[in-house]
Amino acid sequence: MESSGISHIAVCVADMDKSLAFYRDILGMKVVKDFIEDTTTGGLTHTYAHKRNTRRNVYLEWGEKQFFVMTSHPGDEVDGSGIKLDQVGVSHVSFTVKDVRALADELIAAGVEIAGGIEAFADENGNVRTFFAFDPSGILVQFDSGIAA
Repeated sequence: MESSGISHIAVCVADMDKSLAFYRDILGMKVVKDFIEDTTTGGLTHTYAHKRNTRRNVYLEWGEKQFFVMTSHPGDEVDGSGIKLDQVGVSHVSFTVKDVRALADELIAAGVEIAGGIEAFADENGNVRTFFAFDPSGILVQFDSGIAA
């Protein structure tokens, strides 16, 4: 396969309003689409664990045409919770940011839970080049400086 990149990243969230408060309001992503989709017909019926009537899709953009898609199912309870790094499935999403520590401080001030606390990610000099936070659905979100470990 020859690919020019990842088309988008999509996650199912438990509460769209809380998730928008995190990704849009705190992280600054821009909503470019927000629509309800019928999931009772077509190929989508085969991609669910349970019968769902509708799916809300919110496309958020960051950077240059990079998309993060959140879905929810209005009126339906969602199954499960965010998985951890040692569980089967997509364990987290990661974003490269200019100032990792400044973002961590901003998230902490906004009440976002940092996995293990920010000091768990500091090196011997107190520098933080990566950390994990939990979004409102318990999904692990990593932020890093873009420098490979």
